Amino acid sequence: MKFIIRILLTAISVVILAKILPGVGVESYGTAIIVAIVLALLNFIVKPILVILTLPVTIITLGLFLLIINAIIILLADYFVSGFAVSNIWWALLFSLLLSVLQSIFDSLVGAD
Repeated sequence: MKFIIRILLTAISVVILAKILPGVGVESYGTAIIVAIVLALLNFIVKPILVILTLPVTIITLGLFLLIINAIIILLADYFVSGFAVSNIWWALLFSLLLSVLQSIFDSLVGAD
């Protein structure tokens, strides 16, 4: 049940950010739910592989390269979901930062672990 709530909160965050940021677009609420599911899958499967492969760069940059990895995950979601569009890596970087902030706010409001 917590997973479904987190997916729905992520979908709401995606819709909010798509309305605010001009470089990000989402066609419908259904597409936002699909984006949330794809982001969850990419964060579960692809992100650990990218983190391990780029560990030396991440250590040299004191962890700041993880922001680029998050932006790459957003761009991969853009590639896989047809109704979701991100203009470039800079919008993906800003989108990932704001998505993290919104998710933490929603988690604190809902009381998710």
